[in-house]
Amino acid sequence: MKDLVESVRSPVPAWLDVTQSVTGLVLAVFMWIHLFLVSSILLGKDAMYYVTGFFELRFLTDWQHGYPVLVSIIAIGVFAIFILHAGIALRKFPVSWRQHRIIRDQMRTMKHSDTNLWYYQAITGFVMFFLGSVHIYVMASHPDKIGPYASSDRFVSEHFWPLYLVLLVAVELHATIGMYRLAVKWITFGGKDPRRTRKRLKVLKNALTVFFLTVGAATFVTYMKIGLEHRDQAGERYSPATRHSSVQSQQVGDE
Repeated sequence: MKDLVESVRSPVPAWLDVTQSVTGLVLAVFMWIHLFLVSSILLGKDAMYYVTGFFELRFLTDWQHGYPVLVSIIAIGVFAIFILHAGIALRKFPVSWRQHRIIRDQMRTMKHSDTNLWYYQAITGFVMFFLGSVHIYVMASHPDKIGPYASSDRFVSEHFWPLYLVLLVAVELHATIGMYRLAVKWITFGGKDPRRTRKRLKVLKNALTVFFLTVGAATFVTYMKIGLEHRDQAGERYSPATRHSSVQSQQVGDE
């Protein structure tokens, strides 16, 4: 009996819950920032080129080489947090078909929207575990292949577009649902009508989902368009028009 009481009082489940919440928050914020960075392509190829160069510290070199290894370091760090978050979250997943049927039956009986959101988050998390791992591995192993042409070539010429399309939907749904559930779970809202507060949170969640999916879809289409236009020159790296013109002028001057 004493051992049972001690196990019930164990702080481990609470610490795991806190760790899952913190790592989920970090990953959600990172993915939103990541989406804004890759969507710089919407402002033009030059914008995306310089955003990529900034994170590779090209301004410390000649704006041509930089330090792509920094991208690998970031990718490995994100992957470590990703695996930790997924490993902890798995303890709440149904481990058998019978458990899955029980959850589905309860969802149909209760018709509780937050329970449904948890289920959708579990499904998208399962998808992300596999597709996200592939994407992070590609970024970590080929950090120098990020840019207006290199990224677009990966979409089209390297046939990654189906993976990125599914991953886009899964990530944005998972992130917005996760942030909503974190707010409900950890933040105490004052007021006399907590139900109304939760409804407002759901409205905000839905608005964020639509916003990020719209930005992501526009970014996806732009990379596809560039990749299709550039597929005959796949592998060629992008060079900004200003730098290309200055190089040509210098070459003419040397002649």
